[in-house]
Amino acid sequence: MTRIRVEETRRGYDGNSPRERLAKETWRAASAVMLAGLLVGCAVGPDYARPEVALEPFHNAGAVASRPAVAEAPPLDQWWMGFHDPELTRIIERALQQNLDILASLERVAQARAVARAAGAKLLPALDANAQAMRERMSLENPLAIIANSAVPDFPRTSNLYDVGLGASWEIDLFGGLRRQEEAALAVAGAAEARHAGVRISVAAEAADTYFRIRGNQAQLKVIEARIANDADLLEMLKERRDHGFGTDREVAQGEALLAHTQGEEKLLRIDLAAQLNRIDVLMGVQSGTYATELSVPSAIPAIPQISAQPSDFLRRRPDVIAAERELAAANARIGMAIAEYYPAISLSGALGYESLTTGNLFKSATFQPLGILGLRWRLFDFGRVDAEVEQADAVTREALAGYRQTVLRAAEDVENACVALVQLEAYSQDVAKQIDALTQVYEDSRTAYLAGLIPLTDVLDADRQLLAVASELPRVQADAARAAVRLFRALGGGW
Repeated sequence: MTRIRVEETRRGYDGNSPRERLAKETWRAASAVMLAGLLVGCAVGPDYARPEVALEPFHNAGAVASRPAVAEAPPLDQWWMGFHDPELTRIIERALQQNLDILASLERVAQARAVARAAGAKLLPALDANAQAMRERMSLENPLAIIANSAVPDFPRTSNLYDVGLGASWEIDLFGGLRRQEEAALAVAGAAEARHAGVRISVAAEAADTYFRIRGNQAQLKVIEARIANDADLLEMLKERRDHGFGTDREVAQGEALLAHTQGEEKLLRIDLAAQLNRIDVLMGVQSGTYATELSVPSAIPAIPQISAQPSDFLRRRPDVIAAERELAAANARIGMAIAEYYPAISLSGALGYESLTTGNLFKSATFQPLGILGLRWRLFDFGRVDAEVEQADAVTREALAGYRQTVLRAAEDVENACVALVQLEAYSQDVAKQIDALTQVYEDSRTAYLAGLIPLTDVLDADRQLLAVASELPRVQADAARAAVRLFRALGGGW
C-alpha cells in the first residue's frame, strides 16, 4: 500500500503549474506535521514474522535412541558431563573460560550491542553544549576593513568574540524509518549473540574431540608397546634358534624388520599425540605444553551416554539457525528503512546562547540570541533511486530467507550424519573386538606350529602384522565413536 500511494502522489504532479505544485507540497508538509502525533506509533514496511519450519523426525535418530548406553542422556547445555570423565570436564571448563576465540566473539557481541544502542538513541533528541572564544586581527586588504578604514581612520583591527550556548536537535520519526533501523540493529546484535554461542559450542566440541584423540592415541600406544615387547621376544627367540643351529640369518633379519616396523608405527603415533596435546593447550588459551603433564598419564576412553536427537531441540538451540533467522529479521526491517525514504523527514532544531565582544556583557539580555529551525527533507525527484533501494531490500530479504532455510537443511544433515557415524562406529568396534580374539588365537597357533617346524616363519610374521593392525584399530575406533557422539551433541546445538 505504501508504494502505491507514493506512485499516485507522483502522478498527481503531472500537468500542474509550479504554483500548484508548491501549494500541494506546502499542504502535504503541513499535514505531515499536524498528523505527527498520530503517526508516531506507525512504521512503514512489513512487520516481521518468524518463518515456520516443519521438520520430520530424524530417520537415523531411532537407532541412536535404541543403542545400549551405560549413562542417561545429559542436559544439552553441559553434554560433556554425561561422559563422567573429570579430566574432560576440567578441560572443557577451562576452554570455555580462557579460549581467545570466545573472548574475541564476546567483543563482537559488545560491538553489535553498541550499534543497536546508538540506533535507538537516534529516536531521542540530542542536546549539545558549546562555547568558544575568538580573537581576530583583520587584514587591511579585507573589503570590510577597507570600508571601515575609509570611514573611521585607525579603526581597531583586533576584535574579540565570546559565544556560549546550548543546542538541541530531534529528527521526528514520523514513518518509522529510525525505528526500523533500530529493529535491524537489534536483530544484528541477536545474530552476533548467536554466533558467540556457536563459538562456545565449537570450542567445547573441539576440546572434547581433541581429548578423545589423545586418549585414543594413548590406548593405541599401549597396544603397540605390548606388540614391541612381543616382537622383541620373538627376535630373541629367533637369534637363539640361529645360534643353536635351528634357525637362519634370514629369519633373524625378518624378525628385526618386524620389530623396526612396529617401532616406526609407535613414533608416528607419538607425533600425532604431541600435536593433539599442543592443540588442546591452545584451545584452553595457554601456550603449548602448559597442561601436557596432566594428560600424560593414559586413561580409558569413557563410555558414551544416551543421546536424544529431536528436531525441536535442534531448531531451538543451533546457533547458526538462530543467527540466520536474526539476519532475516534484520533484512526485513531494512525494507521499512528503504520505504521510509518515500516520505518526508522532519527535524526540529533549536539553540539558546549568548554572544558578545566582551566577557562582561556575555550574559546580558542584549546578547541573548535564541534560534529555532523546522527542517523538511523529501526525496521528490530522484529518478527511481528509492524504488531501486526498496527492490534491493526486498531481494536481500528473499536471499536471507533462502539462506535460513538452507541453514536448517544443512543443520539437519549434520545431525543425520552424526547419528549414522555414532551407531556404525559402535557396531564396528564390536566387530574389531571379535577380530582381535580370532587373530590372537591365529598368532598363538602360528607361533606354536613354527616352533614345531610345521609352518615357515613368514606365517608367524603375517599373523603378527595382522594382529597389530587390528589391535591398534580398536582404541582408534572407540575414540572415533566418542568423537562422533561429540559431533552429534554439537549438531544438536548443545553447549550453551
